[in-house]
Amino acid sequence: NKRYHTLDYFYRKKFGCKVFKVSLDAGFTCPNIDGKVGTKGCIYCSNKGSGEFAGNKNEDLVIQFETIKNLLLKKWPNSKYIGYFQAHTNTYAPVNVLKEKYETILKIDNVVGLAIATRPDCIDDECLDYLAELNEKTFLTIELGLQTIHPKTTDLINRCHDLKCFEEMVSKLKARGIFVVAHIINGLPYETKEMMIENAKYLNKINIDGIKIHMLSI
Repeated sequence: NKRYHTLDYFYRKKFGCKVFKVSLDAGFTCPNIDGKVGTKGCIYCSNKGSGEFAGNKNEDLVIQFETIKNLLLKKWPNSKYIGYFQAHTNTYAPVNVLKEKYETILKIDNVVGLAIATRPDCIDDECLDYLAELNEKTFLTIELGLQTIHPKTTDLINRCHDLKCFEEMVSKLKARGIFVVAHIINGLPYETKEMMIENAKYLNKINIDGIKIHMLSI
């Protein structure tokens, strides 16, 4: 009943039932915080790595999952789940660490997939190979932060990667058959309505599977 497919609609069509994302904080950091590419982070990022609705990073991942899941089950009983690695940059670790964290969640009953939020500059070739293997086992979504296509805004928000980096990573992921969702932010400083429409037009032209639209909040 909308001009687009909502995530809820997509999941119901794919899995035949209600599916919700369970947000997790796996204790990762970010190269834009630890000094690899920057130290101040993106200007919109919170001290929770934009993971306000994720679990408590000081708790075991399974405990986090069960806590969040049980809250959401009150609203949506008899559902299935996507483990959502949300806070900070969730491919920013050695593959053996990623494997332990991701596959811990996949072992939980009624988990039908994983959604992994990350930066396009934080997936090396070894990680790509592992993600391709993971994609054979479960429904995998990689959520890539783009935020804007406009270089002046990218510099202002201290994103510390460019559009070419994003495009190259989309191509690498799609070559492996991996489902890709791009994140954009509407309302970034000094961006006009026309600039935000240009962001949307750009995304319509590239090979992605979904868009997550954030509204800037201060």
